[in-house]
Amino acid sequence: MMGGNMQGMMKQMQKMQKQMQSEQAELEATEFVGVAPSDLVKVTFTGDRKLKDVVIAPTIVDPDDVDTLQDMLVVAVNDAMAKIDDQTAQTMGKYTRGLGF
Repeated sequence: MMGGNMQGMMKQMQKMQKQMQSEQAELEATEFVGVAPSDLVKVTFTGDRKLKDVVIAPTIVDPDDVDTLQDMLVVAVNDAMAKIDDQTAQTMGKYTRGLGF
């Protein structure tokens, strides 16, 4: 009787593992856009944190003020990373909740 219960548990774990892998792959393919104030800089990352695109508004490009452009890039990248982290926690957290992670 114990063997049947264990076998059922193993099947359930395998099903959960496949679902987790599928959701992880979907998350990694999702695009996240980070923006700086007034949309002066936009960056696009995939869920696996690969940079796909950078869009810089011409109005922010000032050769005498490179620091502002650099700051806007940092803000946009950090915004995208926060969105990825939030979505990852939301999507994958259900698999680690209660496991001590």
